[in-house]
Amino acid sequence: MAEGAHPPSAAHRKEHPVSDHPHEHSHPRPHSPSPRPGIRHRLTHLLTPHSHDSADKVDSALESSARGMRALWVSLAVLGATALAQAVVVAVSGSVALLGDTVHNAADALTAVPLGIAFVLGRRAATRRFTYGYGRAEDLAGIVIVLTIAASAAFAGWTAVERLLDPRPVAHVPAVAVAALAGFVGNEWVARYRIRVGREIGSAALVADGLHARTDGFTSLAVLLGAGGSAIGWHLADPVVGLAITVAIALVLRDAAREVVRRVMDAVDPALVDRAERALREVPGVREVGELRLRWIGHRLRAEVAVVVDGETTVRRAHAIAVAAEHALLHAVPRLTAALVHADPAPVPGEPDPHLALAHHARA
Repeated sequence: MAEGAHPPSAAHRKEHPVSDHPHEHSHPRPHSPSPRPGIRHRLTHLLTPHSHDSADKVDSALESSARGMRALWVSLAVLGATALAQAVVVAVSGSVALLGDTVHNAADALTAVPLGIAFVLGRRAATRRFTYGYGRAEDLAGIVIVLTIAASAAFAGWTAVERLLDPRPVAHVPAVAVAALAGFVGNEWVARYRIRVGREIGSAALVADGLHARTDGFTSLAVLLGAGGSAIGWHLADPVVGLAITVAIALVLRDAAREVVRRVMDAVDPALVDRAERALREVPGVREVGELRLRWIGHRLRAEVAVVVDGETTVRRAHAIAVAAEHALLHAVPRLTAALVHADPAPVPGEPDPHLALAHHARA
């Protein structure tokens, strides 16, 4: 939604021309703006499928959530079946390494529940209380996933240490090996699927969940090594591998936590900021780019930017430039759904700073 522009403070929007454009854009395939806006850019604009209808943007957002939900339920079914098969083997073999892997797989499958709730909430329209909508529910789901990974690491480590202090032989070693191999195949498939869909729709929580599944796959291979050690008579192989699994879980916990914390703290890839600035500077009428902010709300991006225009331009012209700037951003930045564009007049020598009245509101 092309809205007003983002000044140093909210009150600034009342003092300068801003874009208050009611329509929204949906760009399934973001395109970088042409280096020379003109006939070539207009032809590209006409030939590139995109819409100015707000309903189309909502449909695109809903489609992203639907893809996320589909990825969750498919992976839940695969991991649930894998964990169930492994649990049967754990019951007859007594392998603590396989037990740790089974618990981890079960926990990974259950993380689909908070993520599914988050995707459902993300479809709800914004309200007067939640004016940005409910997309942040994905970040909360990401925190739940991180806590789940931490809990599974603690359980696997505790079980392995207990068996290390009281080693016991592992029964039905061939069955343990087959269950471990099945765990690797199931987890790697789910990991690829979740990570691919998560990156395509911009969901950090789903990517973190995919990384979780990938580590589960490698821990399943570790269980296979433990089974091999038990087969040759080394009874400590099983608990030692269980400890190795704990370390592997801790490593994925670090990566997943870093990804989720960055999203909670509104971190974005600096390359996206550079891309947005380049797109804005190519808009006719934009002399310079002032403050530019990008933030994730769920798996969608929102921008707030101030652009410098000719101080003698009319309000209508400033509004048209702001709309063109938003349009350029929507083409240039993937998964951007809204931009708040503010037009600042170019400074004139000797003229007082128009933002001076807001100086006492600035934070130290």
